[in-house]
Amino acid sequence: MQKAHQVAMLGTGLIGMFYTMSLHGQRGRDRVAVVYSRQQERAEAFAKTWDVPKATDSLAAAVQDPEIDTVVIGLPNFRHIEAIEMAAAAGKAILCTKPLGRTAAEARHMLDVVEKAGVFHGYLEDLAYTPKTLKALASVQAGALGDVTWARSRETHPGPHSAWFWDKEQAGGGAIIDLGCHCVEIIRNYMGKNNRPVEAMCWADTLVHPIPAEDNAIALIRFESGAIGQFEVSWTFRGGMDLRDEVAGTAGTIWTNHFLRTGFEMFTAASGGYVAEKAESETGWLFPVGDEVHELGYPHMFTDMFEAMDSGRQPMETFYDGYIVNAVLDACFKSAKTRKWEPINLADWRAPEPAKRITVAPRLVDGMAVVKEERMHGNRLKVMLCDRESGHITERIIEIDE
Repeated sequence: MQKAHQVAMLGTGLIGMFYTMSLHGQRGRDRVAVVYSRQQERAEAFAKTWDVPKATDSLAAAVQDPEIDTVVIGLPNFRHIEAIEMAAAAGKAILCTKPLGRTAAEARHMLDVVEKAGVFHGYLEDLAYTPKTLKALASVQAGALGDVTWARSRETHPGPHSAWFWDKEQAGGGAIIDLGCHCVEIIRNYMGKNNRPVEAMCWADTLVHPIPAEDNAIALIRFESGAIGQFEVSWTFRGGMDLRDEVAGTAGTIWTNHFLRTGFEMFTAASGGYVAEKAESETGWLFPVGDEVHELGYPHMFTDMFEAMDSGRQPMETFYDGYIVNAVLDACFKSAKTRKWEPINLADWRAPEPAKRITVAPRLVDGMAVVKEERMHGNRLKVMLCDRESGHITERIIEIDE
């Protein structure tokens, strides 16, 4: 049996709570041994709630604790570099929340730091690990959808829960950096990570909140294979947190709904207390989530991280993935300003060969390519045919004898 990992949890906010709930839940043997917060009283309160032996307001003390082998970073975006540099210097394994950086330049610097130090690094993109996403991804990778042509990821809710998220400088942006990072990595997994994102077109605006950052955005991402990724993000969606993905291919389609409507519906005329993250009401028709950390992918994510650490392999999500995500988002931010397709600048692209263009060999009838067949009323089969030289489209009706 592998050893139990001793973890330093950096951050006592919502994400630190979810991470600790996950670590002390499914695997059990891996434990948070020290928790850090800028405020000692918050660290001590967190430690008491989650049975953590040590609490400190010293980042160095948490990271350099000799009993710790893994540092989990659940800090605001602008504090990632400091924590990663310190943890890498201490020789610790490092798991960092999303997004890795505020920009691709920051993310690449952090990637360089961990690779030069030779320490284990994992990118904590939980929504790539939801049970439905993992099942859908396995189907895509098994060829159930054929070649992927389009993937769409949507994350919308009424806005984040801490002040720093709303600060454009501290966070690195608004809804795009907060939510778009999830969507981009979900899309990349469906497309295949060796399928290079080439360019992006993005609309972004501040429609509701009195802030400098964008609170809504929609983007298109073109991949080397010719496939298109699409994300929709919003901090102004009312009614809870909407997490939905779709992926389409030459042979099939998958739709997933992770959070808002999962099959659990309840009506109450009395206040029932906490319902789910970002829920806006405690009365009326409600849509509770049975096990939030499970539905959001945290247990599967940490299981992958620690099993990868134990076996000497890379996890599904590394700092390199975080760097690619930041590069895509950089192009989206630029496109939102220029209102043009913008190239995705990847100074460090590691795919062994270019992705193959999507191709489907047509079936031929009398030398013409079959565009589509559709069974109609009256036991008739309508066949659309394309003349491959002229491009002219014709149709034939075939009577079906049964």
